[in-house]
Amino acid sequence: MIQPSPLPNPVPHIFLGCVCSISSTWSAVSGTQTDRQTDGERESLGRQLNYCHGYFSVLAVVLKTNNESPSTDEFNKVELSCLIESISTINPRIEWKKITNNKPSYVYFDKKISGDLENRAVIREPATLVITNATRSDTAKYRCEVTAATDAKSFDEIVINLVVRVKPVVPKCSVPKSVPFGKSAELSCVEEEGFPKSHYQWFKNSEEIPDDPKTSLKFFNSSYTLNTGTGTLRFTAVRKEDAGEYYCRAKNDAGHAQCAPQKMEVYDVDIVGIVLGVLVVVIVLLCITVGICCAYKQGYFSSQKQTGNNYKVPAKGDGLDYVRTEDEGDFRHKSSFVI
Repeated sequence: MIQPSPLPNPVPHIFLGCVCSISSTWSAVSGTQTDRQTDGERESLGRQLNYCHGYFSVLAVVLKTNNESPSTDEFNKVELSCLIESISTINPRIEWKKITNNKPSYVYFDKKISGDLENRAVIREPATLVITNATRSDTAKYRCEVTAATDAKSFDEIVINLVVRVKPVVPKCSVPKSVPFGKSAELSCVEEEGFPKSHYQWFKNSEEIPDDPKTSLKFFNSSYTLNTGTGTLRFTAVRKEDAGEYYCRAKNDAGHAQCAPQKMEVYDVDIVGIVLGVLVVVIVLLCITVGICCAYKQGYFSSQKQTGNNYKVPAKGDGLDYVRTEDEGDFRHKSSFVI
């Protein structure tokens, strides 16, 4: 009977990053001499493979999180979970970084909370970050990093995207007090504090105005466009039925706020009165113009101007010499007086 060739010396095999010494069971791995394997050999191989797999799992640091995109309202508590699934290093190094505009900054380093979260966060063992009083500036990406020096895979990290919702403040509303019938009108509503960005609703007499007037019997005859993203309500041609009290509401996932109602009136335009008024003004201006022209023709606006060149000083008589005495009315001719 032909004897089987002797088994080779034990050869080290790398299984999932683990070094195992497999000798008599090499044929099960290579696929040779399968028929001659005993049940004991197969069981021994299985134990060795299971041992190697378990040995690998404790030589690698592995992280996971319960929520990759947590969200909360402003001033509430929020948890950024960082769970260590497997690790063999007793005291791993744990760090948290906040990433804003692709620039990381420490918020937990050397077992201390720092940076933006100082005095507002704690670490819950082993590596979960709990923000006790979240603010709008905390909206960002956060990275949990764990370094295990004695593990074969010594580093792992997870990134968590945090959103802090901010409730809208009272919006600024602009409603025209009066609009002529048939003219256009624009109502505006603005709010800039809410996060995520607010969307807007308009109400008339406490009833919500639909996006499309044709979907409501009450607004069917109105002609307007409503932009819920910018808060603008624009009437293309105002009707008498559009008069009423209007107010706007800004809302997002954190809540809503609204402005006080403002009244808008619609008045008729008196076309006949306007035409008569224009005619009266034209007639008055025409009469004034004719009067001015007649006055010029009659010479009422002509005048004689006397200038310094036209004025002549009276000349004294030659050879006359006037002598005033003490008595104003008594005077005598001197001998030089010539008749």
